[in-house]
Amino acid sequence: MKITVISVGKSKEAYWTDACREYVKRLSRYAQTALVEVADEKIPDKATEGEERQILEREGARVLAKIPEGAYVTAMAIDGKRFDSPGLAGWMQARMNEGASHLVFVIGGSLGLSPEVLVRADARLSFSALTFPHQLARVMLLEQVYRSFRILRGEPYHK
Repeated sequence: MKITVISVGKSKEAYWTDACREYVKRLSRYAQTALVEVADEKIPDKATEGEERQILEREGARVLAKIPEGAYVTAMAIDGKRFDSPGLAGWMQARMNEGASHLVFVIGGSLGLSPEVLVRADARLSFSALTFPHQLARVMLLEQVYRSFRILRGEPYHK
């Protein structure tokens, strides 16, 4: 199994990077895991709707270029399906049972994800109706994927 997390924007603070590294290390027992960052666009103050659309298109093109052929793509989107941890584990197991050997999760930047990325996605998941910084979303996603593997293996995890 392969897990790839593609995110828009660089992680600037060392503590986010360290946390991601820790979960990638933990996940190595269960899956080959990679973090891929694509450059975000500077958003002008008082950007027009057209400017925001162009920014999303450019970021989306970078994301789409990093998605491997044949991967099962999940967009992390506020309007996505929500699970508790056992539910997410079951969802991941169902994808594996369907033959998915490479799960790609995509986290957008400040403006979210482009319509093109959302169309390419096979599924949409949401952490919550709340908005989180993309650096925190990466850590949360990696932790939940790790927790899912622990649940699927019947290994203890903090409830």
